[in-house]
Amino acid sequence: MTEPQNIWLVANPASGSNDEDALNALSDRCERAGLCLTRQIAFPDEDLPTPAELDAAGIGTVAVFAGDGTVNALVTALDGWGGAVLVLPGGTMNLLSIRLHGPRSSEEIVDAVVTGDARRVRLSTVRCGDHMALAGLLAGPATAWGDVREAMRDLDVPAMVGETVEAVSESTEGAHVHCTEPAAGRAKGYPLLMLTPEDGNFSVKGYYAEGIVDYARQGLAILRRNFREGPHDDLGNFTTMLATGDNGTAIPLLVDGERQDGAAQLRFTLGTCGVDLIATGAS
Repeated sequence: MTEPQNIWLVANPASGSNDEDALNALSDRCERAGLCLTRQIAFPDEDLPTPAELDAAGIGTVAVFAGDGTVNALVTALDGWGGAVLVLPGGTMNLLSIRLHGPRSSEEIVDAVVTGDARRVRLSTVRCGDHMALAGLLAGPATAWGDVREAMRDLDVPAMVGETVEAVSESTEGAHVHCTEPAAGRAKGYPLLMLTPEDGNFSVKGYYAEGIVDYARQGLAILRRNFREGPHDDLGNFTTMLATGDNGTAIPLLVDGERQDGAAQLRFTLGTCGVDLIATGAS
């Protein structure tokens, strides 16, 4: 890079690895590399930038140092923008950053960008109504464990105890989810479906448990954002799928780790991200 490039940075102070020291270290690294952070936005206390604001300021790149939920909110807000979003691993699991950069650190990603080892991509997504998942989407009563994770992140012990009791109840007694169109998986359905966007389709896994110990293990896996642990069925790869809840029960969702309301029937479809993302390393 022959001259400094002005960029804006979006960060979420509540994200997993996103404290003041980490932000200062990232800012220093960017400045040394020739990426000038002309504005820092603390989301959600401050509003996300709009395409019009970025264009008026002459900004072509927005970096985001936060978890998957904040990245999702930013990408959604910038749908249709002509610039690009640089995702840096500032959350707990950073699934989207891994999808774009592999296991690289923020410093390694910045270095790759300034040395030209980067490209713009439009990733596949999983869409469900107005919701879009870039990293992954969970559906079913066992998503209640996501509320426990939020209480843990906020260090709210009373809430954590109450949410844990609720999560166990929902996981063991909640209405299962069925893959109905096309029909796939177990006839009795699953307490949790995981949909992961891939190139040209999305994979679907159905998670089940035979007893309370298995349900507790699944809950711990959700708390750690390591959803692939535990017994499950690989249901295949799809570009569209209809899921139905038992007895017309609404299906709760976790979209890129954030709780969202569902419905008794949900249509999942393959989509494409509405703004360019910056990827580094081998394609």
